[in-house]
Amino acid sequence: MESRRLTLLGRLAMLACLPYLALKLLWVLGFDIGVVDPHRFSRTTWVAANVFTFLLDAIAAVVAHTLTRPAGRRTPAWLLLFPLWAASGLLIPLIAGVLGGSLAGVFTDLPHPMGSGNFLQPWVFVVVYGGFTVEAVTLLGAFAVYAHQRWGDLLRLPLGALPDTGTRAVQRIFLVPAGLLLAALGAVCVLWGAGSDLGLDAAQVAARTVVSAASAWSEGLLLLAGAVGLLLLALPGPPSRLRVRTALAAAWTGSATAFASGGWQWLAQAVPAGLSSGASTATAGLPGLVGALELFAGLTVLCAGAFALSELTVGMRGNVPGQMIVERSRTRTST
Repeated sequence: MESRRLTLLGRLAMLACLPYLALKLLWVLGFDIGVVDPHRFSRTTWVAANVFTFLLDAIAAVVAHTLTRPAGRRTPAWLLLFPLWAASGLLIPLIAGVLGGSLAGVFTDLPHPMGSGNFLQPWVFVVVYGGFTVEAVTLLGAFAVYAHQRWGDLLRLPLGALPDTGTRAVQRIFLVPAGLLLAALGAVCVLWGAGSDLGLDAAQVAARTVVSAASAWSEGLLLLAGAVGLLLLALPGPPSRLRVRTALAAAWTGSATAFASGGWQWLAQAVPAGLSSGASTATAGLPGLVGALELFAGLTVLCAGAFALSELTVGMRGNVPGQMIVERSRTRTST
């Protein structure tokens, strides 16, 4: 039953990628379908940006296909986990921001950038973000099924039974500060979503829309959830009925949001600023600092998570029976 569900979700995720991939391919080939102002960017910048985003979604489609194949269980974990982690950090805050902003726009008079038609026709946003919504639900749903098939014994453990691996004490040195940093950054994002002008210049305040406000809210809440998840995983605590998968899902999503969404926003400003002397202040101020710190926190969690994954799955690759770590943890918890 789970295999059939995984296959269905994976295939739906691949289909959800097709409209976006087709649109990007047409734009790269010079067909400006749905583009109102094709001269807003230079041709080189336009093609490079569309090729890059085409490749990102193509990787998502390949990963979705791999999850549905029997060989997917034998694929090196990092080869699937990294793109899925990055996809989580891009898709979840993006969809939350767009859907939240669209809903808020019904009840407020704040401008909605997707309905202006200044750059892209409104139907383009419907196609793109409709596809992203289906892709997020199906791709991450397929990954959840896959993860429980491959690491279910570990994910279902009570949080207090999490194996005390050899480098866990060292991991805490990195994960605890990263969690506290995510909490601070999340609080700042929530303040921006609530309308605060903290650290914003006049241009940034004037550029606010209902979608940017909802995006700041969703990003901030995801970062706060990630901080809670990281601290639950890193710090020893009393026995609890809370499962590893719950804390791990929060830490996964929050850290991925910091790395992919926060890092992407910062790089989108930093790269043009580095190439243009006239834009040298594009990444200045608190927004630039928050984006850089989000990227740093995400990279820190990525490195610590890679060590943890290697230790927790070592028994599945060779010398130690795959269940030994899990059974040892259950025994320690029951006593």
